[in-house]
Amino acid sequence: MVSPDAELMEASLIAGAEAGVELRFALFDKFFTAWPQRPADFLNLDAASRRMTDETLEMMMGLAKDEEQWVWPLVAELAFTHRNYGQLPWVEYESWIALTIETVAEAAGASWNSETEAAWVRQGERLKAFITEARTGWDEVMPGHVAGRLSPH
Repeated sequence: MVSPDAELMEASLIAGAEAGVELRFALFDKFFTAWPQRPADFLNLDAASRRMTDETLEMMMGLAKDEEQWVWPLVAELAFTHRNYGQLPWVEYESWIALTIETVAEAAGASWNSETEAAWVRQGERLKAFITEARTGWDEVMPGHVAGRLSPH
């Protein structure tokens, strides 16, 4: 049985797709407006925008479907690879998830309602908890990189 959150979330994604909206463009416009220093960090923006958008939506949908068994390893891997950019401020993760939800809401148009928003927000909070756990775990087992104790040379 599919959870009510998953049904609401899927319906909003379908509404956006039927409207012809490609979420990644609006999402990255919002992200770069909020974080104007970040575009320089993307070597291949086309590939990164596809992957980041898809993986964020997939992880949130996976959580809504109670599929933590594959969501957790993906979150843990992403938390590790993001260490390549240094200790990203937590507020950027929070912002990314909020902007994702905002972008889906705009794409869904009239089909978006308070129940749909609540579903997305619940799964966004769950994803943030997973990210926090993964970041904390990596910082405990590999602290040198984050603390700046390893030379880049």
